[in-house]
Amino acid sequence: MSRSTELFGLPGRVALVTGAASGIGWAIAELLAQQGAAVVLVDRDAQACAQAACTLQSAGAQALALACDVGIGASVAQTAEAALRWQGRIDVLVCNAGMQGPAAPLAQASDDDWQRVFDVNLRGAARFADRLLPAMVDGGGGSVVLMASIAGLRGNGRIGLYGLSKAALAQLARNLAVEWGPRGVRVNAVSPGLVRTPLAAPLLEDAAFLQRRLAATPLRRVGEPHEVAGVVAMLASAAGAFITGQNIVVDGGTLVSDGS
Repeated sequence: MSRSTELFGLPGRVALVTGAASGIGWAIAELLAQQGAAVVLVDRDAQACAQAACTLQSAGAQALALACDVGIGASVAQTAEAALRWQGRIDVLVCNAGMQGPAAPLAQASDDDWQRVFDVNLRGAARFADRLLPAMVDGGGGSVVLMASIAGLRGNGRIGLYGLSKAALAQLARNLAVEWGPRGVRVNAVSPGLVRTPLAAPLLEDAAFLQRRLAATPLRRVGEPHEVAGVVAMLASAAGAFITGQNIVVDGGTLVSDGS
């Protein structure tokens, strides 16, 4: 076995990826499968999730599709139980499912908006961690990746509720890293910038916004889902074995630029 395979390969590992039917989640599920992991694909869209799992199976991977609304506690509990029954273990947990919520000032967000955005973007990840991390410890440890956003790292007048939930998600990664690190579980967050996904479609279709964003991004382009997946795969593997409690930004340099 080559050194690169030892570092980045995931043979014998079982990964669960939420929001896995499209966008960044699909790119992550596909790459983890290519690295040798058996993958549980979780998504609210049952049909798209099943099709994604079939695609992985056709390529020779072990894959299971489970429909789940991560914003509902009972749905998370049932999904976690089914995932553990499949292979008897979970070694990698990627909480990628999310929603944007209202594109409006915070004052215009309703109580229901607050509840739903935080249930999906924050509590869903916390609930999966509660259900799966004890089993991960029993299996000898593992890796958790929470999908945050650069919207949670700076002020935002357009999708403020989303940014608040993602800031909280990055803090959840730090808290879980401290709680579970002594038992062999690493927990990190990844914060993408503007990436070509269905969730980002309204922003990508806004020509004025896109022009401003690219002008403020040193690499002068939109990110692609596989570029985020590569970071997640590293964190899931032995290559990331001494990384925990971090929030890794994947944004083409947007956050470090002054726009010049």
